[in-house]
Amino acid sequence: MSGRIPKQFIDDLLLRVDIVDLIDSHLPLKKTGGNFVARCPFHTEKTPSFNVNRNRQIFHCFGCGASGNAISFLMDFSHLDFVEAVEDLAAFVGVEVPKAATDKADYASKQDNSHIYQALEDASAFYTAQLRSPEGKKAVEYLKRRGVSAEIARRYSLGYAPDKWDALLNRYDQKTLLEAGLLVSRDDGKTYDRFRNRLMFPIRDKRKRVIGFGGRVLDDSLPKYLNSPETAAFSKGKELYGLCELLENHSRPAQILIVEGYMDVIALAQFGVDNAVAALGTATSKAHLDLLFRFAPELVFCFDGDSAGRQAAWKATETALPCLRDGRQIKIMLLPQTQDPDTLIRAEGITAFKERIVNAHVLSDYFFEQSSSSLNLNTVEGRSQLLAAAKPQLEKMPGGFFRDMMLARLEELSGIRFLKADRPKTPAQSIKRPIVLQKSNLMRRIVALLLQFPHLARHIEQHAGFVAALDMPGTELLRDVLTVIAGAKPENSAVLLESYRDSAHAKAVTALSNLVLDIPEGGEENEFRGALNQLLKQEREKRMSALIDKVSRGEPLSADETAEYKTGGKL
Repeated sequence: MSGRIPKQFIDDLLLRVDIVDLIDSHLPLKKTGGNFVARCPFHTEKTPSFNVNRNRQIFHCFGCGASGNAISFLMDFSHLDFVEAVEDLAAFVGVEVPKAATDKADYASKQDNSHIYQALEDASAFYTAQLRSPEGKKAVEYLKRRGVSAEIARRYSLGYAPDKWDALLNRYDQKTLLEAGLLVSRDDGKTYDRFRNRLMFPIRDKRKRVIGFGGRVLDDSLPKYLNSPETAAFSKGKELYGLCELLENHSRPAQILIVEGYMDVIALAQFGVDNAVAALGTATSKAHLDLLFRFAPELVFCFDGDSAGRQAAWKATETALPCLRDGRQIKIMLLPQTQDPDTLIRAEGITAFKERIVNAHVLSDYFFEQSSSSLNLNTVEGRSQLLAAAKPQLEKMPGGFFRDMMLARLEELSGIRFLKADRPKTPAQSIKRPIVLQKSNLMRRIVALLLQFPHLARHIEQHAGFVAALDMPGTELLRDVLTVIAGAKPENSAVLLESYRDSAHAKAVTALSNLVLDIPEGGEENEFRGALNQLLKQEREKRMSALIDKVSRGEPLSADETAEYKTGGKL
């Protein structure tokens, strides 16, 4: 659940933070009764349905269902992974995240890098200032020739690296600059600036930190583009240019366009297409796609129409298949030969360009077209070649309706019906299934009360034996919640919810933690005792009825059953 971060620290952190203060710093809240409300940041609405509860330290939207604690809010609102959200929350309350003793070396790499991020931020500011200097005029002229406005240049913090070997070297700490990838160290020990006489593109992560740079030459020298090397702050296989700027304008984009270069992103933004990102000098990876699918349900690959572009499109298709599951879609858009997004949108205009996006191949069609384009499916040989090429690729897809339909399409094209045993299996039997509770029953209300007011668990301790013997829908979840409360001793719902992150019961727990109970403030004790007594009464009557039936049939009772029978069903 917590990965490298100690669980106790996470629990203490959730107790330190006031979720109202946290969310209000990102989203203005208004007090209404005992709660705080706002228009939900996760879906479009006119009437506020986003509620924040200070006592329970959780949020819930009655419109879209988004809910959770302070960590969940940061993950959803700022598009962070779990560790990043904990780090941001720790910074918000002014504490440092400790590293777990079992993983010191790995976690230390995420710690103590603030000096690197600061150096990169300072370098970005320096390059931006240089763009406005007399020497930076040639970079400005280049941008003007490419039709890039001052507004777009500011939005993407474009800059200029002076044509000097020591522009940064003489300004900042040399060791830090080396760690940040801004200097190059020669074998003889001498160092010099990595970027010289280049138009600079700062690369920001989704937390808006500068993590590296791309630099484009302003003449015919090589390499045309130069990227930052791998550093403690930058991994090009996991980051995408333009994602930070995209999310600033669209926190939940309906679609993300994946292009090949920095200038493609810039040129499209100039024409109002501000949902484009670019890989950083490497092929789009599964990590890239999984990251983008966290923000948008549809991705569109945009490739040049030449041979290299078609090869890249097929490689992207193979990479994408393991990422596809129900609710996700990928399109492949191949441009006319000799055109790139920059030149095409200037030649055709934005309307025609957007029409190309709408009419792009969906990945399923593209996959089968490319897989069978050189084959004669009227022959056994052709169909067998299709099966040999396509089936292993499709079996990499996660289970679901989409994979089933892709396999069905392959069956249709090949004329061969797969045996059921031949289909990829999902180990459903080995997965612990979450408990689903029926609506409006007593057990559901008791579990909901425990999740919303964990301290109520003390009222059930004297009935531990009875609860252990319960046999009715929802009992397994009740026992699990009681076990977690006994172990974690959570002081509020936020801490208890965190114990269920990534659990098989997470969905049921989240739903019940937001169940509207309609009880007066401070009335949870009486409500819980009353509900528990009613449950115990029902179970006693059920057990006593079973014992009476057993006696009436002349069946012997065990010693425990005899004692229970004599006490009227009490254990």
